[in-house]
Amino acid sequence: MTTGTTTGRDRDTIPFFPPDLFHDDRETLLRLLYEIGTAPEQKFILGAHTARFEEALREQLGATDVVACSSGTSALHLVLAALGIGPGDEVVVPAFGCAPLAAAVLHLGAVPVFADIDPRTLTLDPADAERRLTARTRAVMPAHMFSVMADMPAFAALAAAHGLRLVEDSAVAQGAVLAGRPAGMWGDAGVYSFVQVKSFGMPGEGGAVVTRNPELARRARMLRNHGQDGRRRFVHHEIGLNSRFDEIQAAFQLHRLPGLPARLERRARIAAHYTERLTGLPGITPPPADPDGRCHYVYTLLAEDRDALRDHLARHGVATHVYYPKALPDQAAFAPVAAAHQPGAAWPHARRAADLQLSLPVHHRLDDAQVEHIAETVRGHALRHRPTPPSPPVRPERSA
Repeated sequence: MTTGTTTGRDRDTIPFFPPDLFHDDRETLLRLLYEIGTAPEQKFILGAHTARFEEALREQLGATDVVACSSGTSALHLVLAALGIGPGDEVVVPAFGCAPLAAAVLHLGAVPVFADIDPRTLTLDPADAERRLTARTRAVMPAHMFSVMADMPAFAALAAAHGLRLVEDSAVAQGAVLAGRPAGMWGDAGVYSFVQVKSFGMPGEGGAVVTRNPELARRARMLRNHGQDGRRRFVHHEIGLNSRFDEIQAAFQLHRLPGLPARLERRARIAAHYTERLTGLPGITPPPADPDGRCHYVYTLLAEDRDALRDHLARHGVATHVYYPKALPDQAAFAPVAAAHQPGAAWPHARRAADLQLSLPVHHRLDDAQVEHIAETVRGHALRHRPTPPSPPVRPERSA
């Protein structure tokens, strides 16, 4: 693989997320903090830097509008609220993934309907989502997972066929492209997250709504600022919330945006190397290798002996991560909703993914030696613990 930036860290202590993620940008961040903190206008939220950041993302995506907000979770809430989702409505969501997929729906008084995932991509299964539709379904909300975009062409067709709103949880997928279309631009709206561990993370919380729908953007922009329209303060047109974007972070993200393609390319090369080295190992299933629709937020494999592999990697100085140890319908927060609205439902692929998934470091700060150490450590465990094939049955001797 092509050599990346050498970090100088001891390969025996490889962190899952790099502690020096913003080291190269330290002086810029300190300068922006001073300049914005001492500027005469004393504007710290939703100012000129935020407007320029939104415009830069609009141009990059070909979006009608981008609404920067306080987090990816808040972006989901803003989109659903702007679409008028509320009590009595149902929204189909993946049974495997992060809590906001269900929580954002519940916060608006609607019901999350859990559908199973594709066992290979770990994203929402379009066929199972369609089976969960009812007369009350208003929207379907697929989520891109780990390093793979959901089957957005299938979901776009599903939403069109049934007259549903399509909300794309692309929080982990900024920079990914599927069939020539950027992540976030397939449905009524998509969302991004800029929390530091994401591919375009920053030193704090932040997110964005991206859309081609100007009315949805207008409502989301107003809702993020307590229902104000941005022209006259303390005049509230709707009941909104505080989901405003920080000016220092906006300026910092503008500084880092030109370098995003190179960072994503480095992640892609690392992921490709992992897949090359790990494909065909007993008990290990790497993520799909097709480069279309890949975002490489984290590299997640399925391991039949996940906990043993995780412990083995830890003993060899490799930090890993188990993101979602339970399917959402099995989480205490959402189990009552699932039991009340989907009695007897099953999500076998989501539950299997929760038991088997393990994520390896894939961030751009890794050097080649660290990447190879990670791959070799996984290989060593898999080959050492190769399942023993069953002995052939003993055939009884024929009697003379």
